[in-house]
Amino acid sequence: MTRSMTAFASRAGGAQGFEWTWDLRSVNARGLDLRLRLPEGVAGLEQGVRQALSGRLARGSVTLSLKLSRNDLGETVASETPGLDRILTQLRHIAARAEAGGFALAPPTAAEIAALAAEAAPGGAAPGAELLAPLMADLEGLLDAAVEMREAEGRALGAVFAAQLGEIAALADRAAEAADARLDETRAALRSAMRRVVEAAPEIDEPRVAQELALIAVKQDVTEEIDRLRAHVAAARALLAEDAPAGRRLDFLAQEFNREANTLCSKSQSQPLTAVGLDLKAVIERLREQSQNVE
Repeated sequence: MTRSMTAFASRAGGAQGFEWTWDLRSVNARGLDLRLRLPEGVAGLEQGVRQALSGRLARGSVTLSLKLSRNDLGETVASETPGLDRILTQLRHIAARAEAGGFALAPPTAAEIAALAAEAAPGGAAPGAELLAPLMADLEGLLDAAVEMREAEGRALGAVFAAQLGEIAALADRAAEAADARLDETRAALRSAMRRVVEAAPEIDEPRVAQELALIAVKQDVTEEIDRLRAHVAAARALLAEDAPAGRRLDFLAQEFNREANTLCSKSQSQPLTAVGLDLKAVIERLREQSQNVE
């Protein structure tokens, strides 16, 4: 299945007095580039997150952030009045010392005081390893949503690729027709060239001239290029039908398509065949650009 590398997902959860929000964004990249913004204090979190992402995503620049906070802050502060009184006393002492030294401090906000009281209260410190399991379980849901978005965009890209490959196949058929149509013209041109050479130099070895002209005719033949174009179309269709990341191999095939189109143009010696070659290059370039979006 074709997957895009672009996705966005967000998920909120909570457990054991904490609440959190996951955010994931991914865009195109040559490989898998993970950029994590995770809170400290949950042992094994970063390693687990990296393993989970690497197991579900093959390519892309992925930015993942986790915002974690306590949701029982008010209860903790209310139940720990002695601790709160001690913090307020310390704050007054600090303000007085600063004023005596010629420093003016801005008064702390209620939220800042509450956070200090919650950290000082029993069980009110930073999150611990007990949060790892619920966080990782919630991460799986986030990854499900991201992969679903990638697959939805991939299905749309698959339809685009199918149309482009169909266009390349049709142009390969047109190239074969144009090559057949130029045969009589090519033969006439070679015969005319041979007559001119023989007339200009009667002493020249005529069989040798005929041999050289035959080599020129072989070099102008585009049958192999057309056959390879058709083979590449079949390979690309088989690749897109696989349930595996296809982006890198599809990009390589686009390069092979382009090589055959360039060779066809250089050999054409015919305006209709050159026109087909240029149309091929335009379609192949669009396919190559779209392949940069595929995982």
